[in-house]
Amino acid sequence: MEGSINMSANGFLLAALFLFCFFGFSHGHIHFSSLPRSLEVTASPKPGQVLKAGVDKISVTWILNGTVKSGSDSSYKTVEAKLCYAPVSQVDRAWRKTEDDLSKDKTCQFLIVGKPYNPANKTVQKFEWTVARDIPTGTFFVRAYAFNSAGEEVGYGQTTDNKKGTNLFQIESITGRHISLDIASVCFSAFSVLSLSGFFLAGKRKAKKAEAPGQ
Repeated sequence: MEGSINMSANGFLLAALFLFCFFGFSHGHIHFSSLPRSLEVTASPKPGQVLKAGVDKISVTWILNGTVKSGSDSSYKTVEAKLCYAPVSQVDRAWRKTEDDLSKDKTCQFLIVGKPYNPANKTVQKFEWTVARDIPTGTFFVRAYAFNSAGEEVGYGQTTDNKKGTNLFQIESITGRHISLDIASVCFSAFSVLSLSGFFLAGKRKAKKAEAPGQ
């Protein structure tokens, strides 16, 4: 009898521990596949356009998708637009990997802007962003997330299709070599050679004067 009670108690504790771990790990983890595409998002770069980090600008707009039910955005509190890697720039780069669990997802690492969301405002929201100087060379698209008061993603929109293969643009890192840098490097090298030659010739003249009779 006592053994049966102990076994029941142990079974209860194991079940409670399992439920605790399950809810503990699953709570607060939002999956991208569960989000409605409730925002319509546009960005100014044309497909295939190459932008320069630290120089060029991107205009981003967003508005509630006209296909969703009225009032479905009542829980939206903020919207964040982000610059996201396209699949071609994620190959063999685990630090850019796409995960359905948004707490682990590394697709959209660069914040463009975050703004409060007002459900009563039905006009297109717009923001112009200068591409940050630390953006690496790659192929990108823009995605916007809607967040509720708890800071959880509750909706999204993006400038590309579901497979992330259309309307992609490129950014050239500021660390890349440019023609102007190559020209400056050549000029500096030429100046260095001329300077060394000048010092060498001046040294030879001084040596000849020192060796001349009566000097």
